[in-house]
Amino acid sequence: MPTKLLEKGTASGARGPGAGGRNRFGRGEGAVPSGQAPAARAHTAVMGLAFALAAIAMLFVAFTMTYLGHRQEGDWKPVPLPGILWLDTAILLASSAAVEWARRRLGSGDPRGLRWGLTAAGTLGVAFLAGQLLAWRQLADQGVYLASHPHSSFFYLLTGTHGVHLLGGLIALGAILPGAWRGAYSPARSTAVTLVAIYWHFLTGLWLYVFAILLWQ
Repeated sequence: MPTKLLEKGTASGARGPGAGGRNRFGRGEGAVPSGQAPAARAHTAVMGLAFALAAIAMLFVAFTMTYLGHRQEGDWKPVPLPGILWLDTAILLASSAAVEWARRRLGSGDPRGLRWGLTAAGTLGVAFLAGQLLAWRQLADQGVYLASHPHSSFFYLLTGTHGVHLLGGLIALGAILPGAWRGAYSPARSTAVTLVAIYWHFLTGLWLYVFAILLWQ
């Protein structure tokens, strides 16, 4: 019996920590150490966001090239831009500032500042979209619709596409807001907040670009 037990122990030892390329913690030899896993996930998320932003930027560049091409046509008519778009621009800039303030407060270890900054940014984002809808309503009251002429079509296309992406930003903001109120984020756990802030700043810059194109009639 002792001989059999020794033989079993030897066989078990041969299949022990190094068997099958697995260690005593159940990870493969090539597995990412637990301390590096969050960093790897954060890097993947940042790269994914970078590709998404590049795709959005290329989409709007394509819109712009088509827009500028149609400007040379004889049926081009200027669209009277609603004055509320100026207020909307100020609202979105304030929203971007609130997101940045929230991000920096998190970096300083101030969860209360994070909560209120993100809440303010989301509220201002909703106000921006409401202003966009009001601008569309004002144009419709003047008889300017999507299919009225090429310029009106591009106005609705550019502002509408930007609005859809901003709505996506609001959804992302809404996804991290409960965690901010629960105190789930910290300077060492801030990737989600940073990604949302980058996306929000990108949309703010994109709106300034779109607004400048629309002003240049």
